[in-house]
Amino acid sequence: MARAGWQPLSRPACLTVREIDELLALMPSYRKTLFVGYMRRYAPAYLAARDELPDHADITHVRIFDLISEGRHFLKKSQNVLYPRDIDPALLAHGAREQDALIREVVGADAPADLVRAYRGLTALSSHHISAMRGLIGEPNGVVSAHRTNGGANTSITFDYGNFACLYDAVVDDLGLFDAMIEVRSNTRRVRIIYDTPYIRSLPTRLEVTDAGPLGPMTKSFGPLYGDAFSNELEIFHRRIAEGTRPLTDLADSRSDLALMAQIIERMKQTGAHA
Repeated sequence: MARAGWQPLSRPACLTVREIDELLALMPSYRKTLFVGYMRRYAPAYLAARDELPDHADITHVRIFDLISEGRHFLKKSQNVLYPRDIDPALLAHGAREQDALIREVVGADAPADLVRAYRGLTALSSHHISAMRGLIGEPNGVVSAHRTNGGANTSITFDYGNFACLYDAVVDDLGLFDAMIEVRSNTRRVRIIYDTPYIRSLPTRLEVTDAGPLGPMTKSFGPLYGDAFSNELEIFHRRIAEGTRPLTDLADSRSDLALMAQIIERMKQTGAHA
């Protein structure tokens, strides 16, 4: 990609650390701006939350969750989607085999189906919040625990941040609901970033900041903030190209996500599957 002068907008940039390292090796001679599109890091509520966080040393707990249904539950009720019907089935099958081979580089050639599905979820749905977590509170020291249930569709992960833990839960079901949030706490402040489904354009994000007060908890609400995260990331991408500056979500940043996902898989191998 880099040799061709492309500027890909995708997430994650690759499925394995090996692939992304091969691209990073080409970057010194690459004079284009390369941007990996993690739209949740460009949502208005997320950007505003950075100024409201407690000091890192004061954080006592973080929880993140994705309790969602797949896109078909929202798309079929809100818009007509045109799906291509002219792609050669042999080409699609070839792509699926290549993707499976890359996934098995991480999970293992003989990995059970639920572990494969868990990694598919990490590199799809969960990649947004793993990236958002790192962008908001920094790099974790490691992965304390990681479990998969419901055939690999659901994951529960605990990240070690030294003085606090960050708990991440992803649940995929057929309720037709979308419930996604990041919550950062100290002893006297709670910051919540609340996301709606991205399958319907321009739905608002919200930010809530609650502080301890003499009369009890006091909550400030920011929003609903209707700025579109997809539009925001494209505008920022354009600005980086025009200025010749490095975007926050570049290849090196995306590599950190993939390395963390590989750690998660290793923890899941140790704990095994749960019904």
